[in-house]
Amino acid sequence: MTVRVRIAPSPTGNLHIGTARTAVFNWLFARHEGGTFILRIEDTDRARSRPEYTENIKSGLTWLGLDWDIGPLFQTERFHLYEKAIQTLLDRGLAYRCYCSGTELEEMRAAQKARKEAPRYDNRHRNLTPEEEAAFKAEGRQPVIRFKIDENREIVWHDLVRGTVTWKGSDLGGDMVIARTSESSNIGQPLYNFAVVVDDLDMDITHVIRGEDHIANTAKQILLYEAMGAKVPQFAHTPLILNPQGQKLSKRNGVTSIDDFRKMGFLPEAMANYMSLLGWTSPNGEEIFTLTEAATQFSLDRVNKAGAKFDWAKLDWINSQYIHKMPAEQLVELLVPYWEEAGYEIDLKGDRPWLESLTAMIASSLTRLPDCIQESRLLFGSSVKLSEKAMELLQQEDARQIIETVIAAIEGEGKLTETHVKGIVKQATKAHKVKKGLVMRSLRAGLMGELTGPDLIQSWLLLNQKGWDKMRLSQALSQL
Repeated sequence: MTVRVRIAPSPTGNLHIGTARTAVFNWLFARHEGGTFILRIEDTDRARSRPEYTENIKSGLTWLGLDWDIGPLFQTERFHLYEKAIQTLLDRGLAYRCYCSGTELEEMRAAQKARKEAPRYDNRHRNLTPEEEAAFKAEGRQPVIRFKIDENREIVWHDLVRGTVTWKGSDLGGDMVIARTSESSNIGQPLYNFAVVVDDLDMDITHVIRGEDHIANTAKQILLYEAMGAKVPQFAHTPLILNPQGQKLSKRNGVTSIDDFRKMGFLPEAMANYMSLLGWTSPNGEEIFTLTEAATQFSLDRVNKAGAKFDWAKLDWINSQYIHKMPAEQLVELLVPYWEEAGYEIDLKGDRPWLESLTAMIASSLTRLPDCIQESRLLFGSSVKLSEKAMELLQQEDARQIIETVIAAIEGEGKLTETHVKGIVKQATKAHKVKKGLVMRSLRAGLMGELTGPDLIQSWLLLNQKGWDKMRLSQALSQL
């Protein structure tokens, strides 16, 4: 058997992290089994579906490194399949037209609530006579099409994550609506539980890997598979992603779309890595790996049943690991947009060597990409503004003299080296008979305007490459 799996998002919003995590698991399983990964766009909700959401889904999956083998396939291009399948169920007496009005359904539910019963459809139109149906049509009622559910039936399947799952037909809410008819179509609009079964059958899906919130749908869909005389695929229901309070992660928690995470400065490799760990553990306990590496180890029997709590600290740590390992010439391309957004003057083409040196210096301090703004803010520009503490330090006579000595030492010098600047520090220490610490603090105050910051020697060398070191030191003295 060739494994065929699918990810089937609805283009009614941007790619959600829950959908993306499901896509990751499907992709890993397909690649591990040498199977096929299909992208299907479930766009039957025409009122809410938008082409921009479809593009967001595609770009989000691509950004994460999830390539699909077939697709995207669109449900709106497949209505002929749904109509044929619905007509077959009607012809075989497995489905029927229900003419209940909205008011009648509301009254039915209110009566059930009063009796403290679970809301359900009572199948009242399952066996309408031709005369009764004609009367409803004469009233102008538009029917829905319902699939008959045997309430005495017990639906059992072996879930590849949860083991044996049992569901009673009596708990499925009565005969299920599978389509809504309209004046323009005898069959009308197919609904989710029906369309997904037709699609999965047509695409020869062997394994359905999705969130545990679909378990009740699975029971209904198995009945539809059987009604169509088809082989039922294997199911695997993955744990939901939970917020830190143990509730399902939702838009109310703020950041939930893949676009949001991208804008916050997370790398796609880190996001994909982290999402693979949301409910799955590698056999050797590793936590940092590429999708390709994870695919060699992935199996559904290592997917957890319990909900996976979203851990920001863990995601930050994973992201930092990828940033720290990235070559400076690659990382600088990702940092430039953030520097430009912060208002720093950037000339990537002309200043690339300098920017790469800056990137290499601050990379180990970055957790997310936007951190580069704070970590490098003292290194852009020829001017310096002294903080209150830097001002107090430079107002000391020894500190002023140290700065004057350093200015004289670099006068007329070209590009400095690390050996050279360390020699200047040593020279100033001896000339003024002070401790090295005072020289370093004075230099930091004069060069950076603050008493804390990135490595001083490397910062000095970067400023020197631009000719900004002497300008800053002289300006610092002028502010005293």
